[in-house]
Amino acid sequence: MKFTQFLKTKGAIGAIVMGLLYSIAMVGIFLPGYAAIPGNVDKLPIAIVNDDIGENGEKIAEQLLENLPFKEINTDLTNKQALKDLEKNDLALVIHIPKTFSADIQKGETSSSIDFTINEAGSTAVASTMNSVVNEINYQLSSQFSQQTAQGVLMNFNVPEEQSAELAKKIETAYVENVVKINEVPDGMNHQNLPMFLSMAGYVAAMIGSMQLIGAFKESRGKASKSRLFMYVQLAGLMIAVISSLAAVGIVYLVNEPSGDLFFGVLGQQILNYMVCFNFTGVVIFLLGEGGMILNLPILLAQTIASGAIVTREMMYLPYEWLSHISPMYYSVQAYLANLYGSISPSPYIWSMVAVGAVAMLISIVIVMFIHKPMPVEGTEAQAKTENVKNATEVTV
Repeated sequence: MKFTQFLKTKGAIGAIVMGLLYSIAMVGIFLPGYAAIPGNVDKLPIAIVNDDIGENGEKIAEQLLENLPFKEINTDLTNKQALKDLEKNDLALVIHIPKTFSADIQKGETSSSIDFTINEAGSTAVASTMNSVVNEINYQLSSQFSQQTAQGVLMNFNVPEEQSAELAKKIETAYVENVVKINEVPDGMNHQNLPMFLSMAGYVAAMIGSMQLIGAFKESRGKASKSRLFMYVQLAGLMIAVISSLAAVGIVYLVNEPSGDLFFGVLGQQILNYMVCFNFTGVVIFLLGEGGMILNLPILLAQTIASGAIVTREMMYLPYEWLSHISPMYYSVQAYLANLYGSISPSPYIWSMVAVGAVAMLISIVIVMFIHKPMPVEGTEAQAKTENVKNATEVTV
């Protein structure tokens, strides 16, 4: 056999097509998806809460509104409500100017500060971007207030020598930054990326499992009814979900050592994650057979961006944002963030996962009922033949 003949074989042609297809798919999906950083940073919603009863707070709030690069800056919230929205990741940053800010500045006796609150239990791009923004704001404010204080000192340049040190100290401490981080994530990429890793582990395992079990479904046609075989597929998937989830969560506890109180919550979500992804990817396999993997893999790649683990939904380009509303991985990542590191209930995301899985299973049932042709069951056919022979013998007698 010549090399050119080998290249014409089914396996070689398949390898060439798949290599080309997935090279284009990965680059074509990832590059546009991550191009949203930092291009769409201005779409992140933030809040400025000015409780200062003096003039400085109002001036600073106006400066921030003019200079910050965000299109959505909410100024109508109370600090309490803004912090609640921040916990739910409905806001990316809360800037709070306290009631005594101007008074503290004028006294010069105590350090004055503005509270910048960031929620770390969210997309990694948001937390890092907000840290950079806060650092820049604090640098500008520190320079501004130090300059104002220095001007006051120069106006009183002929003060006694013993007061020089005190005035210098006032310049240094005219303003100090106060960055508050809620729901802090432990240091290490293994902690920051854990929600994504767990979600992807369940998704990939479920995608391969759906291909294998639906293949077994088709091979077993004629040995049992379609409904019975479909039930077998779901039961086998559930069994694999439990086994694989125990293994995955076990490794998490060996490496990351999270709180023992979270064990059953994380395990239960991972099992649910597997079953939802199993039925989500199974729709395409039931419809197209093993060839459905050609479509399932690009959908998986797109969900790594649509999951919200790195890019928040507000920053996503429209195709990824649309996908996030039906993506099992999006709801899984958000539920893990809330469960492992957050201070809100993961229930809304869990129920969204259940809804996605239920709809996917319903679609698969419809495909099995109306597209897969019925086949006579071997045992039933043999039993029918026996009964026909028996009836014919009785009539003859």
